[in-house]
Amino acid sequence: MADPTGYHAHIYFDEKTIEQAEKLAAGAGSFFDLTVGRVHRKPVGPHPMWSCQLAFKPEAFGKVIPWLSMNRNGLTIFIHGDTGNFIRDHTDHAIWMGSMMELNLSDTE
Repeated sequence: MADPTGYHAHIYFDEKTIEQAEKLAAGAGSFFDLTVGRVHRKPVGPHPMWSCQLAFKPEAFGKVIPWLSMNRNGLTIFIHGDTGNFIRDHTDHAIWMGSMMELNLSDTE
């Protein structure tokens, strides 16, 4: 099994929680060395809800994940490593904060 070269934390939200999600993503971006992705107002890729991706290096995991857990305020966050194995990264090796959701993995290799 390959070690992750990075991690993604996908913040899930809807029209009622978009401002909360944007504040969480911006806060993470100001506190940590990570990349805040676009705020998607529709499901993108395998994600079943609107989402915003935070991308960070493995050495930041121990700081980013505890911070997200303490500041998510009820939002669901889906976390996975990037090992190059898309299916396993999004299933067997995934971490959920909040409600687990079914991903759309039908269009993947």
